[in-house]
Amino acid sequence: MLILTAVLTTGALTLTACGSRDDDKKSSGSGDTQTVVIGLDAPLTGDLSALGLGIKNSADLAVKTANKDKTVPGVTFEIQPLDDQAQPSVGQQNAQKFIGNKDVLGVVGPLNSGVAQSMQKPFTDAKLTQVSPANTGTELTQGNDWKAGNKKRPYAAYFRTATTDAIQGAFAANYLFKTAKVKDVYLIDDQKPYGAGLAASFKATFTELGGKIVGTDHVNPDDRDFNSVVTKVKGSGAKAVYYGGEYPAGAPLSQQLKDSVQIPLMGGDGMYSADFIKLNKKSEGDIATSVGKPVEELDSAKKFIADYKTAGYKDAYEAYGGGTYDATWAIIEAVKAVVAANDGKLPDDARAKVLEAMAKVSFEGVTGPVAFDEYGDTTNTLMTAYQVTGGKWTSKLSEAVK
Repeated sequence: MLILTAVLTTGALTLTACGSRDDDKKSSGSGDTQTVVIGLDAPLTGDLSALGLGIKNSADLAVKTANKDKTVPGVTFEIQPLDDQAQPSVGQQNAQKFIGNKDVLGVVGPLNSGVAQSMQKPFTDAKLTQVSPANTGTELTQGNDWKAGNKKRPYAAYFRTATTDAIQGAFAANYLFKTAKVKDVYLIDDQKPYGAGLAASFKATFTELGGKIVGTDHVNPDDRDFNSVVTKVKGSGAKAVYYGGEYPAGAPLSQQLKDSVQIPLMGGDGMYSADFIKLNKKSEGDIATSVGKPVEELDSAKKFIADYKTAGYKDAYEAYGGGTYDATWAIIEAVKAVVAANDGKLPDDARAKVLEAMAKVSFEGVTGPVAFDEYGDTTNTLMTAYQVTGGKWTSKLSEAVK
């Protein structure tokens, strides 16, 4: 493609022909710089933007670090952030935008499993690597029949640094039954892929342990009045509520619950946000699980935390900051391997080669060792249970789940 640059000379407009960007990017091995774009998809506006902006900033920090340290000689990384508004239809549109930009060799995100479902096939068809720091829906990597033991990876281009709901739900059930000593639970989900899948996984393990599900219900994630379901919970004799969903609805559900009956609400990583506490004046005692260990407790995360603070981002890195940095760095490591194997430059089939390299990526990341199994799942199955204590999330138990 020929780019025409307008130059004003002595009152006249002159058009100067310049080489295309693609031509500029082709390295001759003499020090030319090639540009690699890493896409970023997350909810950057709306109710879940606190998590989305933390994801965006953490990916941005990884890209800036790679450029500063010249991690891949001859390659400059850029980030292209797109807002999916937590809507699958928007995520699908964003996927096509990333695919259409030939400089994009990998995409970080999204936050929501339902959004991921709309992106997986087009990315796989385009051989464009996708790494989510937050998706936990088990079916995304192991197929719809995983519960029956028939695991089959449906989309080869999809990876994640967050572990699955099969692991998270089991961990939550064990914590509530064995550690919190709660035997009677009312189960609620928001009917979205993430929330429903997490609730189902929790139920399976909780009942196996001998726990009793004293009632079940579904809510609309856009609702904020939950008094009808609270009345049911109160009459059930439940000692806790397990909610499969995210904090925008989970916070008012918890507050209205405690207005009626003093029992805790427990949820997954979609609840583990500072905004859950901001939106819920009665969050004290509530419980959430999240992937990995708190980065504040990891020696491997000290530099990330310091660099994030120095960068001056106004939004917190939130629950997925460390995992996002590692997801972004995994793409950078794959690009590095591809460039090194091709005499210091990007090959013509760079997307396909980066996708091949992802399966072999292994490094020490912010969250600990980073690598992927045959399904594209992280090999790090560490989970943490948190409880709101003194107005903030406090870690209670961290362990790897087999």
